Amino acid sequence: MEFVAAPPVHRVLCADCGALIEPNSANLCIACLRNSVDITEGIPKQCALSFCRNCERFLSPPSSWQIAEPESRELLAICLKKLKGLNKVRLIDAGFIWTEPHSKRLKVKLTIQKEVFTSTILQQVFQVEYLVQHGQCPDCTKLAAKNTWKALVQVRQKVPHKRTFLFLEQLILKHGAQKETISVKEVRDGLDFFYSQRSHAIRMVEFLAGVVPVRSKSSEQLLSSDTHSNTANYKFTYSVEITPICKDDLVCLPPKLARSLSNIAPLTICTRVGNSLHVLDPATLQSVDLSAQVYWRTPFEALATVTDLVEFTVLDVEPSGPVKGKFVLADAQVALNGAFRSSAANDDGMDFEEDGAVDQIYHTRTHLGAILQPGDNVLGYHLSRANFNSDDFASLATDRIPDVILVKKTYPNRRKKNKTRNWRLKSIAKEAEEGIAGESGRGVVGRMGGRDQKKVEEDYELFLRDIEEDEEMRTAVNLYKAPGAGSGMAGGKTRRKGASQFAMDTDEPAPEQTNQPAEMEVAESDAGEEEPDFPEVKLDELLDDFDEMTLGEEEREQES
Repeated sequence: MEFVAAPPVHRVLCADCGALIEPNSANLCIACLRNSVDITEGIPKQCALSFCRNCERFLSPPSSWQIAEPESRELLAICLKKLKGLNKVRLIDAGFIWTEPHSKRLKVKLTIQKEVFTSTILQQVFQVEYLVQHGQCPDCTKLAAKNTWKALVQVRQKVPHKRTFLFLEQLILKHGAQKETISVKEVRDGLDFFYSQRSHAIRMVEFLAGVVPVRSKSSEQLLSSDTHSNTANYKFTYSVEITPICKDDLVCLPPKLARSLSNIAPLTICTRVGNSLHVLDPATLQSVDLSAQVYWRTPFEALATVTDLVEFTVLDVEPSGPVKGKFVLADAQVALNGAFRSSAANDDGMDFEEDGAVDQIYHTRTHLGAILQPGDNVLGYHLSRANFNSDDFASLATDRIPDVILVKKTYPNRRKKNKTRNWRLKSIAKEAEEGIAGESGRGVVGRMGGRDQKKVEEDYELFLRDIEEDEEMRTAVNLYKAPGAGSGMAGGKTRRKGASQFAMDTDEPAPEQTNQPAEMEVAESDAGEEEPDFPEVKLDELLDDFDEMTLGEEEREQES
């Protein structure tokens, strides 16, 4: 085997320092080449970033504003776009260097390459410092100058309560549909959402159509026009009307519509409201989904709402029919709550016979056979003592109309225990997050004034009870852990005693200032055992609230 000698490597002296190097086009070593050639020339080492403190967005060249978290990829992309001479070199690596959050400085470490001579590529690492300058984006400037909106979404529902909008607000918060909203205003029959761009309003209309049954129409108003450039400035308004049918409402379908819907019985109750209405016949468990298009083709109103519910006592219940999901058909015997109470045991000292009520037992079929037990309290519609102004209801055969339609179970003893909820809700309105925990709430409803505040509080309490007692409804909203839960009723609130089943937490005077002695009030509040099947909200269903207010309270508790 013959060995071939490698060709000799010719070396030359560096033109600056005289070191032996392999020959290149510059005849310079790497150290001297870096000293004589700066590939970062033309790239600024300091730059400014515009940041809007109102909407927390950074200005991304050329004119768009973008939300970016600290040291995120989005923020790094915005920083690189600010460097003008970066397109003349090859970017190898980029990353943030940690700085104090309050220093208003951002430092980015860059690694670049560039061919300085023929077949000679130089790599260099350097830093760029960014100064964060606070300002206002155009959207926030319009809002501050009251030049406000470009598009408006008017959401309306012609019902005497606002529980639908309270639930709608929680759906908006859960899906983040409120990010482009610049302001929300409460009006008589609904809410107005204002937007700076038309596309944001269209997105909100599409979101509403996906969560509630609605119909919508749009209009536009010409503000100004330029005949020379053929341009015009418009304001757009979108009117969205929600169906006036709510959960647990009693409805009577028009006969023609009932026949088209699998020939369901006209007298039904609404069990769920999504992008369609889910109605159920409690006597047969037959159910249908009524889409928004079908409803608005033949609209109808509810015969009775939750404010017309009457409390009954279950005397006997026996499952007698099929099972459909969570509903079980059963035959029940009920009587009016307190119908057999003697005049001596009556709190008001009035006999039911004198009041005109009859101690009568009603036999009915119900879909609540899975949860009702003898002795339970249940809310229902008392049809034998009701008078409805409806042609569709009047056309029904009298032998097909039950005396009582049961809707949902109630927990009166639990309501008397005066316990604080361990959860709370958030609101779109910023003022809802301010104030004492437990007293903030109601969201954007009832904050504009001019409405009966007692009615607003009743609607909000009914909404909270619906969330608490309906697991399916709880999955659609975000519940947060209430700070200081379990320390008693916030604000010294007590339970108002009254005949209505919708009595709620209100500010009451001290026991010595009322007509009843304090001992009698304690006896009333402790009367009866708490229902064991009350649907408690579990801790694993609650989310941690990491807003500044909660964190500040936790820090104060740890310091104390």
